[in-house]
Amino acid sequence: MVSPEAHSDSTTEPGSPWDGAPYPVLLTDVQGMVVLSNAAAAVLLPAARPGARLKDVAPAWLSAAHDVLRTPGLEASRPLSGVMGARSFEAHPSVQADGSVVWWLVDDTDHRLVREALTVERERTAFLAEASNMLLSSLNLGRCMGVTAQLAAEYLADAALVVAPSRGRRMPVVTSLRGASPTTKHEAADPNDVPGLSEALRGFPPVPSRWIDPGGAPRWMVPEDFGPVGSIVITPLPGHGVPAGALILLRRSDTMAFTQNEEVFAQLFAARAGAAMSAARLYAEQAAITDVLMQELLPPTLHQICGIDFAGGYRPSADHERVGGDFYDVHPAAVEGEASLVALGDVCGKGLEAAVLTGKIRNTLQALLPMADDHQRMISLLNTALLTSHHTRFATLVLASAVRNGSDVELRLTSAGHPPPLILRKNGTVEEADTSGTLVGALPHATARTAALTLSPGESCVLYTDGITEAKGGLTGDSQFGEDRLKRALGQCGGMPAESIVEHVQMLAAQWVGHRPHDDMAVVVIAAPRTHHLTAVSGHTRGRFTS
Repeated sequence: MVSPEAHSDSTTEPGSPWDGAPYPVLLTDVQGMVVLSNAAAAVLLPAARPGARLKDVAPAWLSAAHDVLRTPGLEASRPLSGVMGARSFEAHPSVQADGSVVWWLVDDTDHRLVREALTVERERTAFLAEASNMLLSSLNLGRCMGVTAQLAAEYLADAALVVAPSRGRRMPVVTSLRGASPTTKHEAADPNDVPGLSEALRGFPPVPSRWIDPGGAPRWMVPEDFGPVGSIVITPLPGHGVPAGALILLRRSDTMAFTQNEEVFAQLFAARAGAAMSAARLYAEQAAITDVLMQELLPPTLHQICGIDFAGGYRPSADHERVGGDFYDVHPAAVEGEASLVALGDVCGKGLEAAVLTGKIRNTLQALLPMADDHQRMISLLNTALLTSHHTRFATLVLASAVRNGSDVELRLTSAGHPPPLILRKNGTVEEADTSGTLVGALPHATARTAALTLSPGESCVLYTDGITEAKGGLTGDSQFGEDRLKRALGQCGGMPAESIVEHVQMLAAQWVGHRPHDDMAVVVIAAPRTHHLTAVSGHTRGRFTS
């Protein structure tokens, strides 16, 4: 080991091999005293002269590393590193035979900065991936706004606000503090009062954050108990062709202000959030439009009309669908004493395409109501309308005109290619109405034969589609429910209310098919009520029949 006294007046010996080393080099003895330092080390650690104790002139991390290496022959398994001034260094030790250590100090600042930048990018990429998964997991606009605000508050700022475009005098605003659940309010505020907000809501780049005065933030923008605002970032939430809103990020005065890189990253997050919010808004608008249109396609809820009981039931071919190719309608008489019109039909096919044609047929029948007393003419005009349309589908149809006559119900039934209605008498007998005709929309001329009959109190007429009789199931899974089985089932319903008959038929058909595929099923029951109450109106006695 070199004696420190021999080098007390110079940093290195003349002609020392360490002088030409490209890195700072320190030689320390077993006691941790500096024995030698080259010129590069003298620049880095001016006090590290021969005879000085290492722990007095070097950073603590280097001194502690030397203590670990006191044992002769021990080598470090990996480079040690730490900071000296504004730079970072790796210390590579070489233990000599006498226990002294040569420390090679390699500047690692650039590598450290690259590693830190890579770590930050990996964290940001992971965050964006997590945010995308959470944002796209729901098509509910309110939830998307809440998730956006909460993620932004947790990862980008101390608090975040998501502002949606105003569709009235109030702006929908979702606010989230870090560690708290988001809250939704509708603020009666003018976005022009906040620099950059109105631009962001229109999809334009807002005023840079360094130009925004945090002290001028309106009260509604700063969450309660947030404290002084140190910095603000406002960025647009870009949507599909139109802006989805704006994202406002707030940091407290004791938190570091937003950097330019953080603003760019906030814009990357905003792009994902805006896309998710735009998709949710588009879905909500389409769902609202669909609901409005669907109301015109859904079967109506039936009840007693003009002293006659009506009940109906519909089951589409798929559980996730609400409409299909089967339909029914009841049109009450325009004038008391005239007949109400019942229409039940089945369009070739199923699903939405068939439902569109059912809507056209129902609208056409609605327009033909002035001639409801002439079934043949209605069917002929409907047939012409379908032949001249772009649809290539055909339909079967049955019309029923029902009018109260005392305690009885007079019926006229006309089938156009449809299974004839079944008449359920009080004694349980089931009769088939004597009516038949050709398909609607298939041939140039549609003909049909009308049957007239009477229902006594407690008797019913059952209109149904072939989805019930042709439903396959049973023990083998390929047996049809059939007309005979339907007649036997109805024979057990003598005297039952119309709603109960519908429920009974639907229950049996559902049990028959189980979970197997099936066609649309529709059934309508017209019944003459069993009871008769008298009500005095304007000095006259009028019969009112209720079920």
